[in-house]
Amino acid sequence: MQELLHNAGLALEGLLTPTSLLQLAAIAIAILVAWWFGRQVRNTERGKLALVQTGFQARLTEALLITSPHLAALVLIAAFGGALHALKADSKLVDLAITLSGLLLLIRFAVYVVRVSLGNRTKGWGNIITFAIWSVLALHVLGWFDPLVQAFDSVGINAGNKRITLWSVIKILFTVGAFILVAVWIARWFERRLMSMQGLALSMRIGIAKFTQAFLIGLSILLGLNAAGLDLTTLNIFTGAIGIGLGFGLQAITANFVSGFVLLMDRSIKPGDVISFTGTTGTSTEGFGWVQELRGRYVVVRDRDGVETLVPNQNLITSPVINWSYTDPRVRLKLPVRVSYKCDPEKALELLLKAAEDQPRILRDPKPVSRMMGFNDYGFDLELRFWIADPQEGVNNIRSEVNRSIWRLFKANDIIIPVAQREVVIEMRERGPVARDV
Repeated sequence: MQELLHNAGLALEGLLTPTSLLQLAAIAIAILVAWWFGRQVRNTERGKLALVQTGFQARLTEALLITSPHLAALVLIAAFGGALHALKADSKLVDLAITLSGLLLLIRFAVYVVRVSLGNRTKGWGNIITFAIWSVLALHVLGWFDPLVQAFDSVGINAGNKRITLWSVIKILFTVGAFILVAVWIARWFERRLMSMQGLALSMRIGIAKFTQAFLIGLSILLGLNAAGLDLTTLNIFTGAIGIGLGFGLQAITANFVSGFVLLMDRSIKPGDVISFTGTTGTSTEGFGWVQELRGRYVVVRDRDGVETLVPNQNLITSPVINWSYTDPRVRLKLPVRVSYKCDPEKALELLLKAAEDQPRILRDPKPVSRMMGFNDYGFDLELRFWIADPQEGVNNIRSEVNRSIWRLFKANDIIIPVAQREVVIEMRERGPVARDV
């Protein structure tokens, strides 16, 4: 470590000469101008559109936007270096900056390509990943990598007959991360190929893709640890203790993951289905929505208000769920209504059918029917029953339209919907009046 600090001090002294300071100032100005240029390009109307559009042209434009500051820095530094060479002045730092800026440009473009190939799963991490990779390669270019490794390797602790150093930890993290990145890329490629196979059911394709991804990531972690030089047999006791702890502490998470695979395999719920969690068909419904995605731990359900609810998979396994489009999207709805005894029930039944005739969403086969269900205290109990084939367009809205039509027809034909009434009879007895409900 002391040797590394000594070499860094010598390098710093070499940068304090007038010629070196001039080159550093030019490099700093070029970086600032390139950063400003990149901001201006990204804020243009075309730049903003490229970030939300899809297609090869949009991805190419986005790549140019992302790499524009790096490209501008390379051009400016190279132009200054060309001027120094023309004047036959010292340009060692500028030449080194040209190499490093060109390396940064290539790495940033490669990271963007990997991000797109992974389906934008690393979006937001591009600059961090680029800087990490570039830092390692820049140390190689500057010749500081090996001394830095020796310095990190000298810092550590002894664990039995093994020594854990700072460098070994960094190497393990970097190696495992690289293996996971490759595994995710392979899983993403396999998922895209699998989704194009229309012969398999959608839920089956999603299940195979999720299982493959989990398997490849787990395998990549083991291979990464082994490639980093870690003896996996020494972790048996440690992993056993962790496994027991996870078994008790992560029961709900494990149950949700297992339930997710069950849902994917038995195809009881799939993307595009219309489901509700409470209520019954023919009455009011709550928790009504469309299945958007099937995840490993939860299902994304979007309701008619545009709100997306993340429902744990275990809830869909252990609780009753109404799937409005499981085998047949057609569903029957029931609208109960009460009519006064002063009215003709046959006329009311005819008007109920007429109210259903004006609704285009109501099916004609099976045709709507009206029924007299019984005699209540205040009137006849009638019910209108009809079928619809598009529950995904809403259930309560068609109920509302039919109820409004019923009310208009009843009012136009003097059909009365009774109001609950009570009679109180007061009887006079020797000890005083006594009230009695009738």
